[in-house]
Amino acid sequence: MNKISIYDVAKLANVSQSTVSRVLNNYPYIKPETKQKVLNAIKELGFSPNEIARGLANNKTNTIGLIIENISNSFYSETAHIILREARKYNYEVIIIDSESDKENFKKSIDSLMAKRVDGIIVASTRMTNDIIVNLIDKNFPIITYNRRIYKDGYNSHVVLDNFLGANMAIEHLVKLNHKRIAYISGPLRYSTFYDRLQGFLSSINTYNLEVDEEIMYMDKLEYKKVYDFAKKLMNSDNPPTAYFSSTDNMALAVMEAAVSEGLKIPEDISVIGCDDIDISGNSFIQLTTIAQQKEKMATLTIEKLMKKISDKSNEEKVDIVIKPQLKLRKTTAEARKEVT
Repeated sequence: MNKISIYDVAKLANVSQSTVSRVLNNYPYIKPETKQKVLNAIKELGFSPNEIARGLANNKTNTIGLIIENISNSFYSETAHIILREARKYNYEVIIIDSESDKENFKKSIDSLMAKRVDGIIVASTRMTNDIIVNLIDKNFPIITYNRRIYKDGYNSHVVLDNFLGANMAIEHLVKLNHKRIAYISGPLRYSTFYDRLQGFLSSINTYNLEVDEEIMYMDKLEYKKVYDFAKKLMNSDNPPTAYFSSTDNMALAVMEAAVSEGLKIPEDISVIGCDDIDISGNSFIQLTTIAQQKEKMATLTIEKLMKKISDKSNEEKVDIVIKPQLKLRKTTAEARKEVT
């Protein structure tokens, strides 16, 4: 018979694993009905509290935190689902916090998770500079970032895409299709994801001797309406781009909607390429060509490396995983339309 775990008791009692931990440690202020639910679950599973308490010997709660800036963002909701699924395989519960990445909100999120005595934290929303994460790494607390990373020498604890290469691949694809005027859509450069993609974009523009035109570059908060309006403006300009590279699939969809509103056909009139490969991008009605983040691999590796850190806190091995992107060719890119003379 398998040994009982906090996860099993929490699931049966329909409470969190941290609540089970508090009951076992006679934590005050637990509602009597909640405590009874936990004790009933223990009894029903046929094990004594001492058996379960064995899992607390190393001060573990079998919970981890996941900080995400915007759960409505398709990439984050999809990767969060994978992390939840993989965490269950380790008998871990995930506490998800939807938090802004500014220092004050981020600190509140960390403080909240630490108060819940989580065993480790995964961060998806961080700026390139983050002293709070640096401090946790210094204390050898299990923490890993994914999709984004902090830039500080010696503080490698991340699983990310090679965003520079991803942008290179996108522009190379468009150049091979004879596109010379390529618009660029990006989020704020305080995030490593967008900073690295911009560097890759500029490097490729230089490699292929194309013009860097800031008038057709958007680097601001990724709000659907703002990107939609920006794309419409470009489409009505005297010298419109023939192609758009969006650093997220969600914003590529905004460009596509703008094109439809202007009576333009994709890819006959303009080409659009995204980056992420969220589920909707492969929808038969959309078929967006994109740079795939390999989100399954990214999320799975993240939880795997965090569990390794939790199980052996004395292990100070750095986590510096950079995943190679993939070009997913679909139906939104094609040969640039030749001008009629």
